Amino acid sequence: MTTTQQIAAHISAQPEPKQTEMRTLHEQILQALPGTRLWFDTGVDDTGKVVANPTIGYGHQVLQYAGSKTKDFFQIGLSGNTTGMSVYILGLKDKKYLADTYGKRIGKASVTGYCIKFKKLADIDLAILLTAIRDGVKATAV
Repeated sequence: MTTTQQIAAHISAQPEPKQTEMRTLHEQILQALPGTRLWFDTGVDDTGKVVANPTIGYGHQVLQYAGSKTKDFFQIGLSGNTTGMSVYILGLKDKKYLADTYGKRIGKASVTGYCIKFKKLADIDLAILLTAIRDGVKATAV
């Protein structure tokens, strides 16, 4: 199965109304990041253990680990969770940036160092979310 097919299957497996909202947000992210590299992370590690929710990834960055190890990874992640959706903006150096810059303007969402979590799209300002996504991609570009 291709990445695009995995993403479509994952979104289709979500209950409504989350399915429609994830599809809408996925399409909006694709429009905001034309030509972006797509990923699909099943959330299962090499041993078969579930370690995270399945995540749709966008963009590309090289993560630097201690001991000079590196890993290719996505910049932006979209994941459904038990209460709604989470958008991950990965690789930001300043862990206060998202909350300080977007926390008060984005609407009804929990904003941490790398995650914007909300129940439904109507709860947030989508334009602000897409701005945060574009800013995150710019900040972590290779």
